Amino acid sequence: MKNIIKSTFIKGLVVIPSFFIAVLSINSCSDDFLNQPSTNTSDTESVFQSLDTADIYVQGCYRGIVPTEMYYQLGAGDTVVHSAEDGTTNNSKYNICNYFYDAKTPYTLTGVYSVMYASIERTNIAISGLSKMAESPRRNALLAEVKALRAFCYYNLIRVYGDVPAVWIPLVEADPNDPNTLYPKRTSRDVIYDRIIADMQGSINDLPTTGSSERLKKSSANALLARIALYAAGYSLRWDLNTGAPGTMSRRPDNARVQQLYQIADNAAAAVITGGTNSLVQAQSGKSGFEALWFNFCQRKFAVSDPEMLWHIAEYGPNTNSAFGVYAMEGSRGGTYGSRKALQFILPSYYLSFNPGDTRRDVSCTSYSIYFLNSGAATDTWVNVGTTYSCILPGKFRMGWGVAPQAADARNLNIPLIRYADVLLMYAETQNYLNGGPTAPGIAALMQVRNRAGIGSVPVPGGQQAFESAIVQERKWEFAGEFNLRTDLIRMNRIASEIDATKQAMKNLSNKTGQYANTPALRLYKFEKNAQVYGDPFLALKYIEITSPAEIAVVQNVPTAAADFAAYQTALASIVTAHGQTIAAGDKWYPTKMFEAYTSTFNGNARKAVGFTGGFNAIQVGAIIYTKPTGSAENGGTYPNWIEGGGDGLFYGFVPNKTELLPFAAASAGHPLVDNPNLTQLPGY
Repeated sequence: MKNIIKSTFIKGLVVIPSFFIAVLSINSCSDDFLNQPSTNTSDTESVFQSLDTADIYVQGCYRGIVPTEMYYQLGAGDTVVHSAEDGTTNNSKYNICNYFYDAKTPYTLTGVYSVMYASIERTNIAISGLSKMAESPRRNALLAEVKALRAFCYYNLIRVYGDVPAVWIPLVEADPNDPNTLYPKRTSRDVIYDRIIADMQGSINDLPTTGSSERLKKSSANALLARIALYAAGYSLRWDLNTGAPGTMSRRPDNARVQQLYQIADNAAAAVITGGTNSLVQAQSGKSGFEALWFNFCQRKFAVSDPEMLWHIAEYGPNTNSAFGVYAMEGSRGGTYGSRKALQFILPSYYLSFNPGDTRRDVSCTSYSIYFLNSGAATDTWVNVGTTYSCILPGKFRMGWGVAPQAADARNLNIPLIRYADVLLMYAETQNYLNGGPTAPGIAALMQVRNRAGIGSVPVPGGQQAFESAIVQERKWEFAGEFNLRTDLIRMNRIASEIDATKQAMKNLSNKTGQYANTPALRLYKFEKNAQVYGDPFLALKYIEITSPAEIAVVQNVPTAAADFAAYQTALASIVTAHGQTIAAGDKWYPTKMFEAYTSTFNGNARKAVGFTGGFNAIQVGAIIYTKPTGSAENGGTYPNWIEGGGDGLFYGFVPNKTELLPFAAASAGHPLVDNPNLTQLPGY
């Protein structure tokens, strides 16, 4: 096959390596790629002489449209997921998670900008080439597909940087004498949004209604259109591009267009809902619907998950495999899964926010990590070891649920982008906004999500503001760890209030006051071995919260001599039985003081009582969190520094009307602000 595109470079805008085009099969099961060396424009044009080769090119446009930083850096800081890097709290991931930015790396993002513009150049080439081909249903579908991919890239850029350069044609077709070709200025986000929304509106009906969810089709494109329209209508940090004066969080100034955008989002979401091809995954094989969705998605059983998972990016094999699943999981030390450290954790205020019976909590959050019992030898026993409040870990992409990866740092997890649950909640939101309050169809959409989660009895508030607040909370419960909540809170103008509420909630939890005055401080975890096989359906450790003073006295009397361990287990067994749990032969339980550090003396001794010897006081989570308590009393009467510290507590860098967006990197050559003299910096930097 002929080569596709020569290497191109636009100062401060886009870098496309000569080998960029990776051909992905529709079901993502192929490891084959076409490495493309430098070539000329005529070779590029030859690709669009055939619908077959054009289709291959469009498939290649999916490659890399979700850069690592979208889930590693921006997947945290949303008042749900937080960074758990090793070392100190002064590192790039922790700083960005806490909104502490600087134009000098590593305190801002560098990859999103370059990767998105590389993808935009590819889509521009495809749009140009396809537009010159004869019309046909297949050609029109490919053109609609690549326009939606370009829209997705601009949506990512705008939600990270605000106003960005707009490039609509391939570099080879641009005027080389136009200064804006090599040094493009920022363009109003409203202009960009209006263009990509119009592109999608005019072409969505050309997309197929069936096919793999690894490629855009009519339902997923409508869901993407609804999301983009809501962002276009929503709040964002806006400033005067001419004067550079400090910005404010606001909507676009033309209210009529805001209304129109909400209606576009409403229509697009309604089209998915009434289309009849999508639904929420429901309970099956002993699993709740939410658990069945994520277990089957991790197992790559897409026939089960695709009715809800409208669009996900193909990741399979040594060449296509992203590091996505390595960052957000429960952590493992050795064994089948290898040594993989969880680099994100779940704020305990979020873990404790769920209503009783909500099946989403133990899917989205794990209160265990995987560690060896003794020395870590191949013959050792691996354990799902219970954690403390400071070590609640992400659970949707847990290692045991996956399939065997090619390497420890490359997992076969597709990247989820849009779910049907998102469509339902977007529709509830648009109905509420357009009608000045909740409507029957909007409430019904919300209730589909709640009923699947098992909390259909939770009252639905009336009134526009109260209903919107309910949607904000529902989105948090539903979409933890799916790297959209941070910017969702921004577009809904909730980020400042949610950050303030979370900081206060964490202080209250630390002090055991307010809503956390009666939060149990002592748990009995059941000792559970880890199966050490991919496809292990294990969901959550059994535990009992101990609140009775008499029981607390027994549980806290942890022996330190091995000769006393059996008697201690007998005493615990009577408590476990009193709480309605059945004790089988060989069962063991161990206490954990939830407000103390995982590494506290008590917690370490408690694990020894069930057989832990080697590494009993370590865990595969960033040390800045698993070695820290949650309680202020357990920290010598002061808040632990990860909650409230001298420059490194929760969200310590957040400044309203400034940090809702990130500055352009300006440290060295290759960064946008260094390479492009026509770019302006975000005010305040």
